[in-house]
Amino acid sequence: MTGTTGTTGTTGNVIVVGSGPTGLLLAGDLADAGVPVTLVEKRSHRIGNLSRAFVLHARTLEQLDARGLADGIEEAGRPLDRLRLFGRLTIALDTLPSRFNHLLVIPQYEVEKALHRRATEAGVVFRYESEVTGLVQDADGVTVTVRTAAGETEELRAAYVVGTDGMRSAVRNAIGLPFPGRSVIRSVVLADVRLAEEPESLLTVNTAGDAFAFLAPFGDGYYRVIGWNRARNVPDSEPLDLDEVKEVTRLALGRDFGMYDARWMSRFHSDERQAPAYRVGRVFLAGDAAHVHTPAGGQGMNTGLQDAANLGWKLAQVLHGHARPELLDTYQAERHPVGKAVLRSSGGIVRLAMAKRPWTLALRGALTAFLGVAAPARRRALGRITGIGYRYPAPRGAHRLTGTRVPDVALAGGGRLHEALRGGRFVLITPEAHGEAGAARKDRLAVERWASDRRTALLVRPDGYVAWAADTADADAIEAALAAHLG
Repeated sequence: MTGTTGTTGTTGNVIVVGSGPTGLLLAGDLADAGVPVTLVEKRSHRIGNLSRAFVLHARTLEQLDARGLADGIEEAGRPLDRLRLFGRLTIALDTLPSRFNHLLVIPQYEVEKALHRRATEAGVVFRYESEVTGLVQDADGVTVTVRTAAGETEELRAAYVVGTDGMRSAVRNAIGLPFPGRSVIRSVVLADVRLAEEPESLLTVNTAGDAFAFLAPFGDGYYRVIGWNRARNVPDSEPLDLDEVKEVTRLALGRDFGMYDARWMSRFHSDERQAPAYRVGRVFLAGDAAHVHTPAGGQGMNTGLQDAANLGWKLAQVLHGHARPELLDTYQAERHPVGKAVLRSSGGIVRLAMAKRPWTLALRGALTAFLGVAAPARRRALGRITGIGYRYPAPRGAHRLTGTRVPDVALAGGGRLHEALRGGRFVLITPEAHGEAGAARKDRLAVERWASDRRTALLVRPDGYVAWAADTADADAIEAALAAHLG
């Protein structure tokens, strides 16, 4: 029986649609900051043992560390200190200027478990089996219509809505945003299998001729296989059996490692798409709802989590009255270019990996040789893949450090920056004590001193980027910066 219930909600809350990693991190951040959050998910409440993503990069681990989650997640995964590209180029990760100078191989569902636990403890209200069927916004808020498991229609009201509901986002469709792009690779095969022979490497990936294959462990005895055979381009609906998975693996890797006991198999296609805007009025998009790309480089889940880290503190600042609504415009300005860059880099990797024509093979060879000897270019490429190399636009005349990522620097007294950021706070780091600067904002600001003799004053945003900096600053300059950024 279908019925309709009334509108529920408050004017200072946020509705997040989609309970994947991006939605869970965002909802947890908002709730941690004291913002009422409802997380709407059309699926039932479950975190399965199937997984799309398998890699956490350094910048994402830094964001998780600023939330007290990185150590537990590291224990559930396995670190890898080298990346191998195009079969010949090996890039060392242990030189990364990060506490997390490695790549962490971990199934997405392990990340979701940690984020779900945090969101629950922070007070997020979960609405499972609730499918978004409509959305209307006005000057004061957004009304979201959902269909419940009982077939009833209910309206939820919020100040802002964020769609983190994937490639086929109901939120994006409701606000009329296109999702331009194209399918890059068709008929990719996926399978979760056991292996009779254990691979030599933690991650196994290679291309040969028309074939590509990737192997990664779940940690429970099963491995995820991703494979593609350019010579077999069939619809996603075409039946898939283990023999085909074995064949493409043998073509790409030289052997199939004795695959058996497939618990799941599927066929899919990989798209490159990006929404032209990440915000329409009071509605935002993040993660796969905003951008999708090939799995090359393992940047998908990472980019979405960093979208959430960027947006959450800004919504909290505005909703608590500490910042003007214009702050929310910086989400588009900062994250849309990053999404575009990820589409380019992941697409470039997969196109070079599958190069076939003589000129593309020559280009790949030249690029491999160049990156092998040119350390600055290698650092830039690694900075893009791991996320630590991005910086955000800064206002004209701002200090050169404004918009840059701050590493997990040591603080006086034995602490470190990521610990000081916990709770979604800004962190002011100065050469001398300025305890009085944070007196009126101690719930939102940590005031720290450098453990070194550095003289720069930095105001670090909750997402770990520089909001303001000065080579020399007195109490008045610091107070002006705090008033501008914290209200």
